[in-house]
Amino acid sequence: MIVLKFGGTSVGDGQRILQVLEIARTRLAEAPLLVSSAMGKTTDLLLDIAARAVSGDLSGARELREQLEQAHQEALDVVLARLDPERQDYYREQQRELFRELAPLVQGLGLIRELSPRTSDALLSFGERLSTAIIRCGAEAMAIPATLLDSRTLIVTGNTFGSAQPDFTATTERIRTEVAPRAGHLLIAQGFIGATPEGITTTLGRGGSDYSATIFGMALAAERVEIWTDVNGIMTADPRIIPEARTIPELTYNEAAELSFFGARVVHPATMIPAVEKGIPVVVCNTFDPTGPATVIRDAVARKGLRAIAARAGVTIITVHSSRMLNAWGFLSRMFRIFDEHRVIVDLIATSEVSVSVSVDMPEPPAVLTAALQQLGSVRVDRNKAVMSLVGEGIWNDTQRIQQTFAALAPTENDASPIEVEMISLGSSDTNLSLVLPQDQMGRAMEQLHHRFFRFSLNGE
Repeated sequence: MIVLKFGGTSVGDGQRILQVLEIARTRLAEAPLLVSSAMGKTTDLLLDIAARAVSGDLSGARELREQLEQAHQEALDVVLARLDPERQDYYREQQRELFRELAPLVQGLGLIRELSPRTSDALLSFGERLSTAIIRCGAEAMAIPATLLDSRTLIVTGNTFGSAQPDFTATTERIRTEVAPRAGHLLIAQGFIGATPEGITTTLGRGGSDYSATIFGMALAAERVEIWTDVNGIMTADPRIIPEARTIPELTYNEAAELSFFGARVVHPATMIPAVEKGIPVVVCNTFDPTGPATVIRDAVARKGLRAIAARAGVTIITVHSSRMLNAWGFLSRMFRIFDEHRVIVDLIATSEVSVSVSVDMPEPPAVLTAALQQLGSVRVDRNKAVMSLVGEGIWNDTQRIQQTFAALAPTENDASPIEVEMISLGSSDTNLSLVLPQDQMGRAMEQLHHRFFRFSLNGE
């Protein structure tokens, strides 16, 4: 069997949903399970509805809810055109029932004026529940035998609402017990959502539909997981910044994980965990160019070399300086305990005898965090930074690569100023060299590095 995951742009309206189902039809012989995100910007719109309700603007929240309902109604109308009136009525009533369930939840937010993480997860689950209901309708309209599953009964998670962690043992047992893929039949499930053992709805975090897909793939021992998005696989750089960026034919799990974590958001960072567990290939494809280039992610690849450059803006550098570090033990433990207490994730680390610098993926760290760190020493916060990462397994064993990297950032004929590298981190796996630089220099740095390493070859030779 195989798993097909489609993102929000892929199911953005009724016509696109029919296109997705046409792709699924071509895979029916492989017993597919289709995992879908919410339509388009539905998740953002649901959050806007909640914000209006919590602020007391119930009329504004109602208007946005009607806008959401209209968008889904229009998508449903497109796929309903192929069904007889009786079945049309069935699916219309099914959609109305979902919105009737949503209405009191929004009304309640307006009364209590608070959006808890638990309530937020319940609210956000409607995006995937609505999109998959329309996909199920489209399957019937296209005469594709299909069954709609409820991921909340299959993916068992903890109760960390907003970013719940799956219980892989319980989830695998449930999926293997309840789900029976078979050739010629399409299974449809929601991405992004699950539930606690008590049945309380949870979400896996933004972008978690990719994660859902590989969780299903792991549990069902899928032959492969296909991630369908709006680009031709994973590229050598962000094509919005580098138009000449090219599709990378194949990546290792480690390379893909590094790229996704450091800014190549085509695949959710957690996606690789279940895939690695079972050695399942993950293929990144373009819904709007089904026969175009794609990227295969697997355990090992035939050729080595620099694979891609990823970048992430909105980064802040926090530096703690203290003479108490000198010839002392336990300082780093105390420092990182503070980050742990305030639930702030550290990305990169650089140390000297009397200072520690770390990068955090947020434009403005919490004031309580910096106040706590000041108990250890003086604290400097540098905002508006970017992290740029050059990724490829084993390539940094060659010191010439590092020399070439910094040479590529030297002044050019068109720009006499050098790129200001403020922090360097070379991963112990020799897969990733990361540089911290001013956010406004990110685009120029990526252009110069991509030109140096990818002008002639994907392997940067």
